[in-house]
Amino acid sequence: MNTFQLAPELVRDCIELADWPLCKLLLLNDSQYPWFILVPRVSGMREIIDLSAEQQQLFWQESAQLSHLIKAVFNPHKLNVAALGNMVPQLHVHHIARFEHDATWPKPVWGQLPPIPYSDQQIAEIKQALDI
Repeated sequence: MNTFQLAPELVRDCIELADWPLCKLLLLNDSQYPWFILVPRVSGMREIIDLSAEQQQLFWQESAQLSHLIKAVFNPHKLNVAALGNMVPQLHVHHIARFEHDATWPKPVWGQLPPIPYSDQQIAEIKQALDI
């Protein structure tokens, strides 16, 4: 039985956008960056290699799908994709659109500035743009 629960830090810091076949799609609630997170809905996962071979394949398909959507909708200078987990051990993979004009370019986004939450209208616009 899969007793998946989203890590409390992700619940606190993110907006749930959709449930894809494997992953929960989240938007980090910081309007300074288009910052999405995929979380496989499988309990106990810490690393991508902890997923079954089938789940890994589906994960990479969903990651590619999200990456294509981000490129099409936001046209970033660079798309950063990373699985870190130092602070939140639950497997989750960041997909961050970066721009040469963003607030912290070219530095990492983590811990640089306090977040600026999205408005309800901005969230609705992102959902519509991503067709989710």
